[in-house]
Amino acid sequence: MADKTQALQQQVYAALAEERKLSIVGGGSKAFMGRQTDVETTPLNLSEHTGIVDYQPVELVLTVRAGTPLKEIDAALAEHNQCLSFEPPHFSARSTIGGTLACNQSGPGRPWTYSVRDQVLGLRLINGRAEHLHFGGQVMKNVAGYDVSRLQAGAMGCLGVITEISLKVMPRPASSLTLVLAMGLDDAIPYMNRRAGEPKPLTGACWFDGKLYLRLAGAQSAVEATAHYWDGDVLEDAGNVWAALRDQRLDFFAGDTPLWRFSVNSTAANPPLDGNWLVDWGGAQRWYRGVGTMADMEPLAEAAGGQVSLFRGGDRSGEVMHSQAQPMQQIQQRLKQAFDPDGVFNPGRLYSWL
Repeated sequence: MADKTQALQQQVYAALAEERKLSIVGGGSKAFMGRQTDVETTPLNLSEHTGIVDYQPVELVLTVRAGTPLKEIDAALAEHNQCLSFEPPHFSARSTIGGTLACNQSGPGRPWTYSVRDQVLGLRLINGRAEHLHFGGQVMKNVAGYDVSRLQAGAMGCLGVITEISLKVMPRPASSLTLVLAMGLDDAIPYMNRRAGEPKPLTGACWFDGKLYLRLAGAQSAVEATAHYWDGDVLEDAGNVWAALRDQRLDFFAGDTPLWRFSVNSTAANPPLDGNWLVDWGGAQRWYRGVGTMADMEPLAEAAGGQVSLFRGGDRSGEVMHSQAQPMQQIQQRLKQAFDPDGVFNPGRLYSWL
């Protein structure tokens, strides 16, 4: 455990004085995300800025430094039978909570158990003037007005250096069970949406390799009653399957073929692309392995009511995130100017124009 805030501020001061750009680094497990640019940068490393600052199990609130590995947070919460409900992906043992928020990463339960963005109560941030700012608090009623804390979700460090995060944590479910059914993709999408519309303890719905997986979690009586009523075989050792899905360790995610992420209307027909698919979040998140361009993929995503990004692999020198309308670009550029007027942090990583 170590508080490196002052040292980090000094590095930002020095970068400003020397007109250098900084690339923010934590555990490095998400280095593959975002654009690759030819801008010369100096690493600003948060891997030693770690530790739990405050944990109130009764209040369900955790405050932690941004460089703290997720595995350490999970271990601390497990002692009190609690968890991060948004199931952050562990892309490696070094994955951190700061990177999870900066890249807006949530696991299979996202539609039912909230996202990392939803569970952020407040944070501390070093801006592009090397000022250490505090936003939000440690209770939901502090999260009002212009919610800067949640703006950091998916900003990929472009707005500043997250140093500390306060999060809402949740009790672990009393019981969990997974049902599996053999089913084609075209049948699986309407089926999982139909099940999601029922008042049952569903906390995961995904499809891959010709099988549909439905996770039930909550009170034991509710879980067992639903499993009895619904179709499907009970999956043994289901926890490992959901963890592998969360951490992208399934065979589907292996290899160098570009990985595209479609975030679409859960009931939409699947985009007409040949290749391998994995559908998660009850149909709202769809992963595709295949060669293509953003110009090819964006109309397909928009037709399905959503957006697409080139998540991993492929040509990362161009845009890898769905294009933004001009008014949205202007808002993001104004935010960048307000938080980082000299463009010190992660230049061009999110968009070429940011």
